[in-house]
Amino acid sequence: QVKLGQCGSSPPLALWQAAPTASAGLQKLCPKFYHRPQAANPVSLSLYYESLCPGCRGFLVTQLFPTWVMLSDIMNITLVPYGNAQEKNVSGKWQFTCQHGEAECRGNMIETCLMYQLNDFFQSFLVIFCMESAGSVVENLEACLQVYAPTVQLAEIKSCVTGDLGNKLMHHNAELTDALKPPHNYVPWILVNGVSDMVGRQPEPEVQCRVHGKQGLEPMTFSSRTQACCP
Repeated sequence: QVKLGQCGSSPPLALWQAAPTASAGLQKLCPKFYHRPQAANPVSLSLYYESLCPGCRGFLVTQLFPTWVMLSDIMNITLVPYGNAQEKNVSGKWQFTCQHGEAECRGNMIETCLMYQLNDFFQSFLVIFCMESAGSVVENLEACLQVYAPTVQLAEIKSCVTGDLGNKLMHHNAELTDALKPPHNYVPWILVNGVSDMVGRQPEPEVQCRVHGKQGLEPMTFSSRTQACCP
């Protein structure tokens, strides 16, 4: 059972990985975390990924989400599900082909529609973390909604996924991904304050830990190189 004494301004990651009956009460138990004011100049981190890519899932679940749990007050995260997919316009409607098959296209669409319908990154990221942690991303949408966004109607998400809205939203993700400079060479592809993790230069001063009063903290290791984010 989760107890209020376990919560600080950032609840331990173990609480998010607890049984659903425990996790569902975290908003009431950990109000300081849910209502933390954000820093004046938060670090912006954008993740370009695919819903079924093993490396993307591992990064999101084991690195990005735990960091965000601790540092949501100094981080703005943008998730762009598309990755190495391809699109073509057929009779005015976009058709998508995904690296890991049709299931991945559906997973990408579900997560895109979820973020649009909830219009709340906090809730959206909890549901996406739940889905990406599960054995099947696509099959666990309903269960994850019941735990982390119980007021959301599953039918609304499904309508978006199969309708024109989802088609337009995914095309927008394709445009964002195709506009990357330099172009992405793989996924997960990470931007920190708009800068690719593959650009060979030192992090800008504004993304250093000391700017946010986090003296003494070690940089967080993201992907294959160290990014200037604080654990």
